[in-house]
Amino acid sequence: MRLAATVLETPDANALAAFYRALLGWDVKEEEPGWVMLRPPDGGAGLSFSSDPQYVRPTWPARPGAQQMMAHLDIKVDDLDESSARAVELGATVADFQPQQDVRVHLDPDGHPFCLFLNT
Repeated sequence: MRLAATVLETPDANALAAFYRALLGWDVKEEEPGWVMLRPPDGGAGLSFSSDPQYVRPTWPARPGAQQMMAHLDIKVDDLDESSARAVELGATVADFQPQQDVRVHLDPDGHPFCLFLNT
């Protein structure tokens, strides 16, 4: 067995996939309305996106009684400030709560948390 992808549920799979495609520079392997598969150019597991009209944004950090996040993405970067600015330019927001100095937590346009950290 081999992991092929992590799938993110979202109100608009095509729009969220476009965000991650621009952020990561990955290729679209498959796309149709409500479903997109992205893969890194050098191979390996990718990200897929599925439209779900019942999607509820997770909260970060978690709070009792609020929608919990099920997972988050860790993304290696060479320059934390530059990469954070790029993510924001593409539509992400910097999370108010930052638990570590050397990691920058962001929320994608649909609220999924992702962490940028230095490639050391």
